[in-house]
Amino acid sequence: MSFLKKLFGIGGGAKADADVSGPSEEHAGYTITATPYEANGRWQLCGVITREVDGALREHKFIRADNFASRTEAEEMVLYKGRQIIDQSGGRLFGG
Repeated sequence: MSFLKKLFGIGGGAKADADVSGPSEEHAGYTITATPYEANGRWQLCGVITREVDGALREHKFIRADNFASRTEAEEMVLYKGRQIIDQSGGRLFGG
């Protein structure tokens, strides 16, 4: 039964704590929020980039394969990767 719980995400396996946000920062008119989650004893790089476009709040969620021993390390890298995504998108992240 334990295997099935993990397989179908019932009480086990990776925990996606999307409701538990980490630090945020502003970069080039966007807001980057770290939302790493614990998976198999490591912290998965995961974050959200938001920006208001035409009066509506738009968001871009990203997850990378990188994982870290501590939540703090993961949060720092989320902010770094978020800045990188914004800089490389050249303002096209939300079709602008």
